[in-house]
Amino acid sequence: MATVTPKTTATLAKRTASNQARREQLIRATIKSISKRGITATTIADVASEASLSQGIVNLHFQSKENLFVETLRYLADEYRSHWERAVEDAGKTPAEKIKALVDLDFSPKVCDSKKLAVWFAYLGAAKSRPTYRKLCLDRELHYEAMLNQHFGDLVDEGGYKNVHADKAGDSLSAMISGLWLDILIDPDRSDRKRAKAICMDYLATVFPNHF
Repeated sequence: MATVTPKTTATLAKRTASNQARREQLIRATIKSISKRGITATTIADVASEASLSQGIVNLHFQSKENLFVETLRYLADEYRSHWERAVEDAGKTPAEKIKALVDLDFSPKVCDSKKLAVWFAYLGAAKSRPTYRKLCLDRELHYEAMLNQHFGDLVDEGGYKNVHADKAGDSLSAMISGLWLDILIDPDRSDRKRAKAICMDYLATVFPNHF
């Protein structure tokens, strides 16, 4: 049996870190390519070219184009979830502050980015015929909506809003955000992050006048 030395452990750790960095490099190249060409038209050659790497390197790390595309979608979903978990954690203690933090996040440059929006909607468009895409997209939506509805429920209780249903308010805001993302993507001359955020805050002020 080979002896595991500190040097061997360090070498393995470095190699693992290098592999993770290369995989992320290829995923970022995939995001860039899909944002330009769409899912169907993007090839392994396109991704390799965007990453300035060989096609063999792509196949080495992902084995197939479908694996690469699935991992790219998983990366986007995990990144978004990490962003909103941090936003809620860093927000104030009240439900209104947490909801506002989520709206701020959804129209911040790190989320509301034209490339990422284009890729996310491309995956949504392909989800009907791709069960793996559908599951990843649905999991992301369900986690987000459950968290949003929880904060709306707390807000309804805190403010005594007897005629407001927390789940409907949360679903409405979530749908509004998705629609505004689409507006920003397809009509950037008319729609922008600032305008979209203002629309959401106007909605919140209408439903929860004592808090927004």
